[in-house]
Amino acid sequence: MEAALIIFALMVLFTFLGLGVYATVKVVQATKRGVDRTITQARRTVEDTTLRAKSFGQVGVPGALAQLRLDLRTSMRSTQQALHEGVRLDASLRESIALFEQLSAHGHELDGELKRLEQDPDRKRIAERLPELRERTAKITQASDSLRWAARDRASRFAEDDLSALSAQIEMESGALRDWSPESVDHLAAAAAEWDAAQQTQQAQQTQQREQPREQPRKAALNPAAPAPEYPWQKTRRPESTT
Repeated sequence: MEAALIIFALMVLFTFLGLGVYATVKVVQATKRGVDRTITQARRTVEDTTLRAKSFGQVGVPGALAQLRLDLRTSMRSTQQALHEGVRLDASLRESIALFEQLSAHGHELDGELKRLEQDPDRKRIAERLPELRERTAKITQASDSLRWAARDRASRFAEDDLSALSAQIEMESGALRDWSPESVDHLAAAAAEWDAAQQTQQAQQTQQREQPREQPRKAALNPAAPAPEYPWQKTRRPESTT
């Protein structure tokens, strides 16, 4: 019996230890994801600021490459945010997100290539490739912008249709509330007068019933006395004239 209790206590202890380890691992993973997300956002902010500074402060090939990367990253990030926010209300945007993920692969590839070219010392050869790079960037950004604006137009259309339906319902309700035509007023007045008359009649009947006196039975002293019953065992009464 004692051995069974010890085994049961050890099983409970190991269960709690396992749950504690599992919870600790989950907390550590969530914290790590939060830190990684914060670091990634900070790195993006720093890189975007650097690209913006290069596009304004430098001329020639470095400035052109920085502007291409900045345009590409800004368009892709805006479209990603718009699609992921819109899919919460419109599930049909999942297909658009799938297309955007394919487009993102081309965008990441082009951004990586532009980043490598920024460190390439052969400026002449890079300058020769600039028209091609601009064309690729324009294709990707145009496709990204098209998805973003289509999603926004769809959301605006849904909001406009919802607002129109709501406005129509409000107009109908407002018209019903303002319906003070003579027919409706007379009908309501007649119904109210009929109800008042019924109430007054009912109250009068109740009052009459309360005031009506109750019939009292006549007193027995005013009535002639009933003859006394005669029984066969009684003697015959003599007349008063007999002596």
